[in-house]
Amino acid sequence: MGQKVNPIGFRTGVTLDWSSRWYASKREFADLLVEDQKIREFIKKRKDPEGRPMYPMIAKIEIERTRDEVKVVLHSARPGVLIGRKGERVEELQNELQKLTGRRINIQIIEIKQPELVAQLVAEDIAEQLSRRANFRRTMKRAIEETMKAGAKGIKVQLSGRLGGAEMSRCEKEIAGTMPLSTLRADIDYGFAEARIPQGQIGVQVWINRGMFEEESHGDDAQTGQTSKKPKRAYKR
Repeated sequence: MGQKVNPIGFRTGVTLDWSSRWYASKREFADLLVEDQKIREFIKKRKDPEGRPMYPMIAKIEIERTRDEVKVVLHSARPGVLIGRKGERVEELQNELQKLTGRRINIQIIEIKQPELVAQLVAEDIAEQLSRRANFRRTMKRAIEETMKAGAKGIKVQLSGRLGGAEMSRCEKEIAGTMPLSTLRADIDYGFAEARIPQGQIGVQVWINRGMFEEESHGDDAQTGQTSKKPKRAYKR
């Protein structure tokens, strides 16, 4: 049995920021945490009458709370679909979330300029193609090629389930480039999605190496005028 850690959770608080940024007392903390999960599930799982996602290509949902309102930040590769004509869809989503939570909601949309470098979007794209009965090996290779062309340092794609309609489930994976999962300075993005096929469900996992985080300057780079000029004390043995 593999002992694997989610790369995002492994780096949260060290090189990555939290997706929920707020503070609450012990009495309110659990209720607000459940409310955050309800907001995320409502946005990600809501579908139109035809069964398609109503808010597609959303890679990340960040939530910030103040005493007066809840700020929901949506990172999307298709902001125009979320906004709609004259902001109709944003207002509709804002009203729905206000009914769900009973709080004032403020929605902010941030555009993702390179969706090929976002693991969650790559995983959802692979899952969508698999649900349309595309060949899984061809789909994996195409996703890897597009991600490497976009400038990634490495990518790993892993599929699990009854691949190709086989009677027994199995696991297939493809790797390109480098994938330093244990290096905290490495910018590793992770995404997971599920593809629904007639034989069952196929799990899609994607890891993308986007390089290294920029190191912060420490005391060695401080100005000489701010450092102490006193000689080091000599200790007698």
